[in-house]
Amino acid sequence: QVQLVESGGGWVQAGGSLRLSCAASGYTSRRNYMGWFRQAPGKEREGFAAIYIGGGNTYYDDSVKGRFTISQDNAKNTVYLQINSLKPDDTAMYYCMADSPGGSYSLIPGSYKYWGHGTQVTVSS
Repeated sequence: QVQLVESGGGWVQAGGSLRLSCAASGYTSRRNYMGWFRQAPGKEREGFAAIYIGGGNTYYDDSVKGRFTISQDNAKNTVYLQINSLKPDDTAMYYCMADSPGGSYSLIPGSYKYWGHGTQVTVSS
């Protein structure tokens, strides 16, 4: 059974940084992608980062390039999200996703097979 468990969220002042973690268990495919998406109250889900587990290639939505960094530690089956220069607009629940459709790159949350339960990020001005 695949489980994705996020951690590292919290309350932070604007301009601060956070590192989120997504620990995967029961999921061993390396020829596939994992990623992150977020959802703020009243807004659509927004996928913004993905990483190819087999090679470490990373992909970002333009809206987060330069501030967000996705990385992985295969030995720990963990994917990370470093968020710098946080803004109040970054306030949302952040979710990890795994197993993209057909092993192809995607930033669309609904196309991934597995999601975690999320970790809340709150940024105050």
